[in-house]
Amino acid sequence: QVQLVESGGGLVQAGGSLRLSCAASGSMFSLNDMGWYRQAPGKQRELVAAISSGYSTNYADSVKGRFTISRDNAKNTIYLQMNSLKPEDTAVYYCHALIVTVVASTEYDYWGQGTQVTVSS
Repeated sequence: QVQLVESGGGLVQAGGSLRLSCAASGSMFSLNDMGWYRQAPGKQRELVAAISSGYSTNYADSVKGRFTISRDNAKNTIYLQMNSLKPEDTAVYYCHALIVTVVASTEYDYWGQGTQVTVSS
């Protein structure tokens, strides 16, 4: 069984920084594209940043220049370094991954349980 486990959320003042981590574990044949999404109250879930297995990245316009996504393939882990945080960054942040498991030949979507990030003004 594959799991994505997130950590690193919390409460921070505007202008501060947080680092999120997401570790994938289980019987994986391949761990492909990974990324971070967020969902604020009353809003749809949106892509924040994504990174391919080859380390190509893309970001939402709202976080470009402030957030950095990175990946450690040896640890099956991605990170989201969030700097210059704003109150509008407040949301539940979800880790996402496209994974082919050992028992399946198809790529499936996997989600973490979510971690709360709250930025106070």
